[in-house]
Amino acid sequence: MIPINRPQIGEEEVEAVVKVLRSGLLTQGLGAGPMVTQFEKNFAKFAAAKHAIAVNTGTAALHSAVVASGVKNGDEVILPSFTFVATAEAVVMAGCKPVFVDIDPETYNVSPVEIEKAVTRRTKTIVPVDLYGLPADIKPIREIAVKHSLAVVEDAAQAHGATYAGKPAGVFADVACWSLYASKNMTTGEGGVITTGDDEMAETMRLIRTHGEKAKYASLMLGYNYRMSEMQAAIGLVQLEKLPAFVAKRRENAGKLNRILAETDKLQLPHEPKGRKHSWYLYTVRLKNATEKERNRIVEELRKKDIGAEVYYPYPVHLMPYYRDSFGRRKLPETEKAAKQVFSLPIHPGVTEEQLEYISKTLLNLL
Repeated sequence: MIPINRPQIGEEEVEAVVKVLRSGLLTQGLGAGPMVTQFEKNFAKFAAAKHAIAVNTGTAALHSAVVASGVKNGDEVILPSFTFVATAEAVVMAGCKPVFVDIDPETYNVSPVEIEKAVTRRTKTIVPVDLYGLPADIKPIREIAVKHSLAVVEDAAQAHGATYAGKPAGVFADVACWSLYASKNMTTGEGGVITTGDDEMAETMRLIRTHGEKAKYASLMLGYNYRMSEMQAAIGLVQLEKLPAFVAKRRENAGKLNRILAETDKLQLPHEPKGRKHSWYLYTVRLKNATEKERNRIVEELRKKDIGAEVYYPYPVHLMPYYRDSFGRRKLPETEKAAKQVFSLPIHPGVTEEQLEYISKTLLNLL
């Protein structure tokens, strides 16, 4: 099976972990051991951010950032439904009401027009998602936020190596959240990072990370155990150095698939709008004018032929029972249509040219 994603781990990562194990310093009570501190410094430079706060998951990053954006119980947070559920989880964990809005059917990113329509006096924060690794159209979203005095927390969990207007994803938001899960463009196994240029938000998120403590056993606010271990940070330091090559290979592989699959008019292929560069975390195509059953049949046939095609995401969050029952039913036609028609193909750095030929020719034959 050609997997949809595979961690690219070499001897350098193994040696880095062994070095930490031999040092005996596996973690640090306030979440700032030497490896974590160095990783934060390097990641901040990569993301063109003043601060980077390393945490143990991307979900922890999102939750910390939403809390630090200044929300209170009952406030509304605007976000897309076409995303991994963690985006919405973080909003609910912060005591807020998620207000789901529709997407742009060409990019699958949240629509700024729909965001504007959803703003009320209870709105506090906007959480755009860089879905599949393509940055959301953040400048008009930023304008809406400024107009209504809202915070922008960018879910950049899939966007390592992506750029918007020539700058790294996340730069135009108040805070950006990154996942380091095993499938991502770079990984620490589990892990996450928060980046921001805001000193006050950075300080709040560091407190949240470690039980609200600035000094041991002296909590200043409600906090959590969101620390990253020294072993995770050691892996992250190596992976961050390799990231440009990883993204370049993904870009190359995506380009090859686009060129071959352009032979058919049955697919909507992924593209990069002007001013945005994709991280190519996922290469996602859309079966035009298809039913969910037809899309699922194509995915099933690809898997039978050892191609790890996957659907991201078959169940929009607003239709999941907990969110539907807790926050009310909404109609998001573009989201619901896309969820029935999209599927993703493997393009990670481990996919060979021969495998790309096999993937694309197999799909064309099935179509």
